Amino acid sequence: MKVAVIGADGQLGSDVVNAFAENQDAVCALTHAEIEISALDSVKSCLEKCGPAIVVNTAAMHHVENCEREPERAYAVNAMGARNLAAVTCDLGAILMQVSTDYVFDGKKNSPYVEEDAPLPLNVYGNSKLAGEYHVRALNPRHFVLRTSALYGKHPCRAKGGRNFVDLMLELARTRGRVRVVDDEFVSPTPTVDLARQIVGLSRSDDFGLYHATAESSCSWYEFAREIFSLAGVEVRLEAAAPGEFPAKAPRPQYSVLENRGLKRIGLNLFRSWKAGLQEYLFEGAMATPALSVKHG
Repeated sequence: MKVAVIGADGQLGSDVVNAFAENQDAVCALTHAEIEISALDSVKSCLEKCGPAIVVNTAAMHHVENCEREPERAYAVNAMGARNLAAVTCDLGAILMQVSTDYVFDGKKNSPYVEEDAPLPLNVYGNSKLAGEYHVRALNPRHFVLRTSALYGKHPCRAKGGRNFVDLMLELARTRGRVRVVDDEFVSPTPTVDLARQIVGLSRSDDFGLYHATAESSCSWYEFAREIFSLAGVEVRLEAAAPGEFPAKAPRPQYSVLENRGLKRIGLNLFRSWKAGLQEYLFEGAMATPALSVKHG
């Protein structure tokens, strides 16, 4: 199939491009230089030229604090950008795969959220992404909306300084020797390679709709950091931060764990546990960086 990947040079988009290419699909890799999703004319001309059967949108304004400071821009990209893609892909008869977020929930459930749970975002980012979901679901019946959580991958995320949580923890351990991490926020850390693999697998289905798509099981950020240091064999003084020690400018859900109920229902859940994904990520990093010794197997 011919697949257009928007945000192709991003942390997730890079792995999505690779996953479709490995699947022998023809990939049209679109960066911000080629397409501006907040502009309908740009979306229309670019996708008409590309002529894809599937469009995967990984582009977003996802720096939470920046979204609070620039809500108009956040809605232009995350909501209207999704609307433009939904309208154009519907006209072209193409499938739209829209990546969304766990931040559409308020985190008060304290058990894994399923697709049927009512969303209630706490911040501009979550609200703008939820608006994008509604546009996609309303305008293109041939859609997949995939909510995911706590992504990390080998490609840099420019909006977050180029470092993911795993690499940041390793750097702090090396430079400071003492790390404090919150222990009261729970997520399902998800490698971008795993989400990319899931996107390819789901793209061959006609079970359109809304799906939760994260690594299996969950942990606090403190537990995530502890596993990073354990697998990497790094000696560091890891401490649980006190509640409210690192106040955020934008509110975040304390519990945003998602259950992949929809994927399991159709027999297409390809995700492994978050610990297995982390182990592979660190092992591959160690192969590229001999100074890092990772427990494997």
